[in-house]
Amino acid sequence: MQKILVSACLLGHPVRYDGKGGGPFDQLALWQQEGRLVVVCPEVAGGLPTPRPPAEIPGGQGGDVLDGQVQVLTVGGEDVSAAFLAGAELALQLVRKHGIGIAILKSGSPSCGNRLTYDGTFSGTKVSGEGVTTALLRREGLQVFSELELPAAALALEKLEA
Repeated sequence: MQKILVSACLLGHPVRYDGKGGGPFDQLALWQQEGRLVVVCPEVAGGLPTPRPPAEIPGGQGGDVLDGQVQVLTVGGEDVSAAFLAGAELALQLVRKHGIGIAILKSGSPSCGNRLTYDGTFSGTKVSGEGVTTALLRREGLQVFSELELPAAALALEKLEA
């Protein structure tokens, strides 16, 4: 049975920066009942507390953080890149350990966003981009979906298991 990496907040765990969770999502609940889910919050795994100050990537590109070109900064200007990088590495270790081929990660997050992230101005402006963890997982060949793309993720899972 193919395992799926999933953001902890999407299962209602109160690990978001604001101490909240999300969901419920019927598809995730079904996969959880099937024993498919490997759950992670990269930011908490990387050592950040809950709640924590909001953080964004200037330019919104997690790959630039991986390459050391930009930092992940809190709204107060603190560089939290090391925690984001550590959490991404821990997520990658889980992927390798469990032979995971797809991930369902929180949209818009500076760790987990897969299509859009905030632009680093803390103005609510989103740009095309991806979070640090998503960028690392994609470099490993993983397909990364958000909670807004669960039907597409289900199709990808079917293809992996075919």
